[in-house]
Amino acid sequence: MLRYERLANELGSLIASGTLRPGDRLPSVRRLSDERRLSASTVVQALRQLEDRGLVEARPQSGFFVRHASAPRPEPSARTTLESAVQVDVTQRLVRILQTSTRPGMAPFAAALPAPSLLPVAALHRLYAGVARRHPKLLEGGSHINMDEPALVRQLIKRSLSWGGPLAAEEIVITNSCTEALALALRAVTQPGDTVAVESPGYYLMLQLLESLGLQALEIPTDPRTGISIEALDLASRQGKVAACLLVANASNPLGSVMPDDSKRRLAKMAAERGFTVIEDDLYGDLHFSESRPWPIKAFDVAGNVILCSSFSKSLSPSLRLGFLAAGKHRAKIALQKTIISGGTNPITQHVLAEYLESGAYERHIRSLRRTYERQVAAMQDAVSRYFPASTRLSQPQGGFVLWVELPEEIDTMQLYEKAITQNLAFVPGELFSPSGMYRNCLRLNCGNPHTPEIESAIHRLGSLFSTSQDQISG
Repeated sequence: MLRYERLANELGSLIASGTLRPGDRLPSVRRLSDERRLSASTVVQALRQLEDRGLVEARPQSGFFVRHASAPRPEPSARTTLESAVQVDVTQRLVRILQTSTRPGMAPFAAALPAPSLLPVAALHRLYAGVARRHPKLLEGGSHINMDEPALVRQLIKRSLSWGGPLAAEEIVITNSCTEALALALRAVTQPGDTVAVESPGYYLMLQLLESLGLQALEIPTDPRTGISIEALDLASRQGKVAACLLVANASNPLGSVMPDDSKRRLAKMAAERGFTVIEDDLYGDLHFSESRPWPIKAFDVAGNVILCSSFSKSLSPSLRLGFLAAGKHRAKIALQKTIISGGTNPITQHVLAEYLESGAYERHIRSLRRTYERQVAAMQDAVSRYFPASTRLSQPQGGFVLWVELPEEIDTMQLYEKAITQNLAFVPGELFSPSGMYRNCLRLNCGNPHTPEIESAIHRLGSLFSTSQDQISG
């Protein structure tokens, strides 16, 4: 632990224990520097970290003071879903919203992307230059058969040891992003018209994939803390009508839930017994907030019936466009689909990622990034608690960097989105996380950016918009 982090944790503990109370002034930078024998810049870093966590606030020419905590908000409610599968129709609305969110000056609350300042872009630039020098022949050819660089496959296997692996080298396919991995998996194990069980609320990109492939979605109730209901999935899959289950077990998007190991074990066993495939997006597994990395469902798979998909887009750079999957018994079908659709994945990027993983830099980076995301989520929760309507409910993410917000029932976030963008406020309305259009009073916020005064102001304005709408409806 770095010195400033140690100091921030010590002061944070004093605040949590009540030794330092709301409104108390913290010791000055000079005093902390002298007493702790730390540089002034180290002390300032510690105080800024406490500020990011929402524990203290800086007052001009007065110093840092313990912040008055907002009252904790209840978690969103788990909703009863439809008993039958439905056609998915979200793409057109979603594309418009995501395009709008990229306008200059728009508050970055829509797309779940990390701030560029949090990513090791300079280190990746150096690796690209080094790989190009050391392997000049990488650009001289390509292959639709030998698609996976052994150096990267080896590093992925080594990483799987941290969650009960290892994966088998022969089941790994390197892909152009996690999205391609999910699409390849779906193509390999389903046919148009098949039913796929999904979380509710569930990640909208997964719903887009179902829509594009002509698949039907069966929404399964999902708990904000423990993820998809195994009991509901058990009932839904008894008649053999479910071809696959598509979900995010670790730090789900949008709830941030993590399935308990027992539920993961039960799901893997159920899928094997009933003949449906589990397609697991583990994109956020490395971004957990717990002491140890949560195991994916794949760790409990003894039948080769769980397909693990992931990438490094949320931890290293979205622009890498590099993902992978561990296909189990479906590897041959998936490799064939990959060969037909896109061929081999960029070999230079594969070597860059392999060298970055091998150097140990990824582990150092990800440890720091996890703490940063956790602070940013906490700061966003605090701001929403202070500025949104009184009966607002908030998720308690266990990883990742998105926040699910449930507003009073009378508020329609899709209708209010049009007003929001005129104020440069973008978000993703809740109904886009449900193929049946539920969650109209909900929204997802991206917490991937440092919680600056500009972010705080934008949340304040967004909260005012929702509160005004509620007053107009009830008044």
